[in-house]
Amino acid sequence: MTGKIKSFLYENKKRYVKGAIALLLINVLQVTIPKITGKLIDSVQIGSIGTGGVVMYSSLVVAVAAAIFGLNYLTRLQIMGASLLFQYQTRNHIFNHLEKLSTRFFNKNTTGDIMALSVNDVSAVRMALGRGVNLIIDTLFLLILSLVTMGNTISIKLTLIAFLPFPLLILIAGNFGIIINKRFKMVQESFGNLTTKVQENISGIRVIKAFVQEKEEIENFKKVNRANYEINMKLVKTWGAFYPLTEFLTSASYLIVLVYGSTLVLKGEITLGDFIALNSYIGVLVRPIRFIGSIVNVIQKGRASMERIEKLFGEKSEVFDSIKENAVNYKIKREDFKLEGTVDFKNLTFRYSNEQKPVLKDINLSLKKGKITAVVGKVGSGKSTLANLVLRLYNPLEKGQLLIDGTDITEIPLKTLRSSIGYVPQDNFLFSQSIKDNIAFSEKEYSMEEIKEAAKISQIYQSILDFPDGFNTVLGERGVNISGGQKQRISIARAIIGNPSILILDDCLSAVDTSTESKILKELKDIMKNCSCLIISHRISTIKYADEIVLLDEGSIAERGTHNDLIELGGLYYEMYKKQILEESN
Repeated sequence: MTGKIKSFLYENKKRYVKGAIALLLINVLQVTIPKITGKLIDSVQIGSIGTGGVVMYSSLVVAVAAAIFGLNYLTRLQIMGASLLFQYQTRNHIFNHLEKLSTRFFNKNTTGDIMALSVNDVSAVRMALGRGVNLIIDTLFLLILSLVTMGNTISIKLTLIAFLPFPLLILIAGNFGIIINKRFKMVQESFGNLTTKVQENISGIRVIKAFVQEKEEIENFKKVNRANYEINMKLVKTWGAFYPLTEFLTSASYLIVLVYGSTLVLKGEITLGDFIALNSYIGVLVRPIRFIGSIVNVIQKGRASMERIEKLFGEKSEVFDSIKENAVNYKIKREDFKLEGTVDFKNLTFRYSNEQKPVLKDINLSLKKGKITAVVGKVGSGKSTLANLVLRLYNPLEKGQLLIDGTDITEIPLKTLRSSIGYVPQDNFLFSQSIKDNIAFSEKEYSMEEIKEAAKISQIYQSILDFPDGFNTVLGERGVNISGGQKQRISIARAIIGNPSILILDDCLSAVDTSTESKILKELKDIMKNCSCLIISHRISTIKYADEIVLLDEGSIAERGTHNDLIELGGLYYEMYKKQILEESN
């Protein structure tokens, strides 16, 4: 049992205790019914009971059944309710934990696997804490009470014979449990792969259709689905062998008791009523013995899933607040503090993992308030990595320093740092909310006038008004119902609405025409005067008016200067410029 399960059971012990008491009462009542039935039959057989007595016994059985019904309702309300509470709390904890994990975690784990953990694994543990616990308590109480009642009222010898297959059943259950645990883990991992495949295809359906890859993707899905089917079948085969085996042992117990009990009646050692009561007890006993298979199945699935969930909770973010006393100005620790926005890369070398070569090498670069710094370069040259480091999506651990306002970035609270930055990413991710909510996506409250002003600066205002619901227009998943250029401009509005100290535009004007680009840059000038601006672009027209242009080549700064300086230099930047001029003229 894991620490999280123990903690939950302790916190909800009152629920489980109430449920257990109700189950105990249910089982006490259940074992009395065969005895009542036996007494009735014996009384009828010897003629010592009349119609009134029969009605009394019958009414007693009905009353016991009604009490069992009410107690069953109470049991499920307590135990099943507790398991649903676990599901609710754990999904909240998982979501909170995922929100705190660093980008590196999401780079190495698929969406499908995370979804499988959040949905299937949590449900499997919920079943173990609900139905599994209910079955364990019910089976334990019923076995003990049946054993005691049969031994005291009928025959201790017959009772022991009835329980002969039980030790063998426990041994078999233990061995099968280990196999079920391993195979269920494989099932959950396979489900994660299947979910990832579906998610990728739904997200990329336009690309699939554009390249006429429907048949190929259908075949690829069949392979993943087939693998999932085969892994599930291995689990089913294990379960399929285990359950009939428990049924066989149960039936063997029933047969032994039936044969031996019949001989005792014939010998006169027990009455016919006792024999009928005995058969009723065996019927009662059969149910918990059969439940052993279900218990093993549910508990082992829950155990396997909880191990996967615990592994997720064991993941730690390498990006976290670690402010040292007196290391920084005390003002930085204040909730309302806003950075000035000066950024300094000093001899910075960075790699994403020890196995990879450096993405950035000996970078020396400064971003100043009121100045525009542009970065260009080939794909994979490290441009977006600069933006990721300023946002501190990764820690600059390799070599050198990254300073914000003269303070090491790792000593600035993440909330202070990121609330001072306006960021427009390459993918222009938008949420399935209204345009208004996407622009005002912040912990701060913005007025409608501020939202409109940001939309006007990013040149999206008029387009929004053209939508039937204006700013209340709800976007499809990832903004699927608007154009790429509109997505970029909404993303720009979202970045500038808070008047950031640092503005990062990562190739954010590639989907707009040059005329719109010119208007956006013109409107952004007033914003840029009050912040440090980093523009990453492939398009020379976007950056040629920057105060400094830095060209990255294989992670190093190969050229730097103004547009005119770099043209005169006649190097890589000049070649890039000539190529773009040629493409535009064609």
